[in-house]
Amino acid sequence: MSASGGNKAIFAALGANVGIAIVKFIAAAISGSASMLAEGVHSLADSVNQILLLLGGRKAKRLADEEHPFGYGRERYVYAFVVSIILFSVGGVFSLYEGIEKLEHPHPLENWWLPILVLLISIGLEGFSLRTALKEARPHKGGQSWVQFVRRAKAPELPVVMLEDTAALLGLVFALFGVGLTAITGNGLFDAIGTILIAALLIAVAVILGIETKSLLVGEGASEADVTAIKRAVLDGPEVDSIIHMKTLYLGPEELLVAVKVAVDAERRVGDVAAGIDTLEARVRAAVPIARVIYVEPDVRHDGARPPTEAIIIRAAD
Repeated sequence: MSASGGNKAIFAALGANVGIAIVKFIAAAISGSASMLAEGVHSLADSVNQILLLLGGRKAKRLADEEHPFGYGRERYVYAFVVSIILFSVGGVFSLYEGIEKLEHPHPLENWWLPILVLLISIGLEGFSLRTALKEARPHKGGQSWVQFVRRAKAPELPVVMLEDTAALLGLVFALFGVGLTAITGNGLFDAIGTILIAALLIAVAVILGIETKSLLVGEGASEADVTAIKRAVLDGPEVDSIIHMKTLYLGPEELLVAVKVAVDAERRVGDVAAGIDTLEARVRAAVPIARVIYVEPDVRHDGARPPTEAIIIRAAD
């Protein structure tokens, strides 16, 4: 997944959230709504999140150096993890505090029509932002469900923005529920309940994103489809007899490391083996273009018999 689609979704979300956050804070100050204040903090957190995602994408483009020989591609995972854990949690904890405070000291709203108007406009803007994220993600989703896409995507930007926008829409519905019922009944308890629901939503999203980005940060291997394609490319020629073992690792969303140990005929000359490895690497890169870093270790087969080309033998390394 290229970063361009993710950046387009991030810019759309950032533009919507900055404007929405300002209007929400103004409406909260005028009406005294805790739900509106929590939503303002939510939008502010989302805006900072998107700036961090853009920063992570920019830093990830730095070239490899002596200190980081495999490059900086995983910077995108680091910033996504910061977004998911710190900012969402801070927003959730602040909203929870405001909700509890409002439960203890409920009061009716002033100018109740203003927060409701702001919430309705915000729902429209957040819906546009989510629509953009879904449009950019759809070509990469393939036949997966949206849940599977979020769990398996290697580029963090689109899943993060999608979850942010979904949480934002749900949060606006919770705020509309709290403000609307408070305006109708004059009971500030509903505004407090709406605020607590927003807090629970933010914390839940923080946990989900934290789990998914942690897995990427620790290191994930290639998908099952890519592993199969790499194995076929390795064995699709006379250069090697079989695969002894193979490991893959994402160095970044668009860069895959492949390390494979292969069995070759003991009677082959070193020059022929080296040339065969070059051919093998070219086939792997053609089959899986993101396999940019490839290490092939040749080993001599010991069984004395040549296995079929399509066979895949996995055994422990000597």
